[in-house]
Amino acid sequence: MIYRRRSVPSLWEEMDKLQREMNQLFDSAFTNRLENHVDFPAINVWVKPGEGQVITAELPGIDQDELDLKINGDVLTITGKREKPNQENEETYHRQERIYGNFSRSIRLSFPVDSEKVEAEYEKGILKVWLPIAETEKPKKISVKAV
Repeated sequence: MIYRRRSVPSLWEEMDKLQREMNQLFDSAFTNRLENHVDFPAINVWVKPGEGQVITAELPGIDQDELDLKINGDVLTITGKREKPNQENEETYHRQERIYGNFSRSIRLSFPVDSEKVEAEYEKGILKVWLPIAETEKPKKISVKAV
């Protein structure tokens, strides 16, 4: 009779498989809660030197009235809510990757902003925020006098 011994790598493979299955189990329990998804909404941030900063956020399926933007010091916070669509009683999800509910995303700005001149627009699920540099932070030209 021949006995087979499991090698050490195959034991680790089983542990890895168990870990992946546990992660999937816990992840699926929270798929409908946006506040647990730290990367929502997806954003792009770029600076226009000497002028300000532009932030765009992808917010598909979210009504403009459900969005709220606030600036507190050097932090812009985007909050909102994505409503879950009504589902027919006989329908069940085969796969659900979209997330629903309340969300909040805070972005630290790279300079002080003139909050009175901030502009935001929302078109086709894309939020665009223009954040101008505060006048006190803009570079000032200093003239040098001959003595």
